[in-house]
Amino acid sequence: MKLAPSIYTADFARLGEQIREAEQAGVDWMHLDVMDGHFVPNITFGALVCAAVRRSTNLPCEAHLMVQDPDRFLADFQRAGMQRVIVHVEACPHLYATIQNIRKLGMQAGVALNPLTPLSAVEEALPLVDLVLVMTVEPGFGGQAYISHSTQRVQRMRAMLDRLGVSAELEVDGGISAETIRLVRDAGATIAVVGSAVYSPHHTVAEGVRRLREALAAQT
Repeated sequence: MKLAPSIYTADFARLGEQIREAEQAGVDWMHLDVMDGHFVPNITFGALVCAAVRRSTNLPCEAHLMVQDPDRFLADFQRAGMQRVIVHVEACPHLYATIQNIRKLGMQAGVALNPLTPLSAVEEALPLVDLVLVMTVEPGFGGQAYISHSTQRVQRMRAMLDRLGVSAELEVDGGISAETIRLVRDAGATIAVVGSAVYSPHHTVAEGVRRLREALAAQT
């Protein structure tokens, strides 16, 4: 399973160092949570920070746009060096056009769903995207507990992708830890966004990544 640490819970006073620590620990992507204070309550950062992250790593970077009207910002994130942009179906009344705009800019396209958004809301879009992100907490805050019914949602999304013959990655985001990561992996997810399980004052980045890998490798 691929690991994509979110810098949302990283120490921004030494962000470049924390990114390099994750890269050295063997993660697969960097996940950048962009929040606008409208679509979600919090404000995080924009394309300038994403560009700084991109300069700090050789890993591919994805921007998760938890923003209203994301089309306004797509070119900014392309210039920031993002390989993939993820938009929320709830924020995109013209999702087909948004996906096409992402692709025209040379980036991979992802679509995300909030915890109570019906999976059917993205079914028609699945053949058009590179990734579908099932939120396993409400977007906008780090450190939330994993919503237990998310496991069944991930299973149903995996079944939908398989039924349609779609090869898109299935990503999960929210409450992923050494205690929950096998639940989502076994349900069919292929990428886990991890926040405080990696970036925490209570352990090093390397220790956090090691615990996640050990949890995935543990025998039942």
